[in-house]
Amino acid sequence: MKSYNEKRDFSKTKEPKEKGSGRRNDQPVFVIQKHDATNLHYDFRLEIDGTLKSWSVPKGPSTNPSVKRMAIPTEDHPLAYAHFEGTIPEGEYGGGTVMIWDKGTIKS
Repeated sequence: MKSYNEKRDFSKTKEPKEKGSGRRNDQPVFVIQKHDATNLHYDFRLEIDGTLKSWSVPKGPSTNPSVKRMAIPTEDHPLAYAHFEGTIPEGEYGGGTVMIWDKGTIKS
């Protein structure tokens, strides 16, 4: 989470800070966020060990399971980020609009 916190100025962005668990479900969560930043991409996040492990998917998800997509690892995010939608100010890390494209729980 250190990398996540170091990249953000929380006095300028409404992104969630690392605090509390942010947990709202008994099962682990996943979220796919459409992120219209410098380059439009999708962020895929899975709850693992109390944090959201995160990957950037430049071409976005496919509904066809035979279509492969490259997923680039990014820094872990706090669990509260699974509920984040909004605009990250221009000039801030990841500046642009974030919207939830899909979300749910994972059977463990």
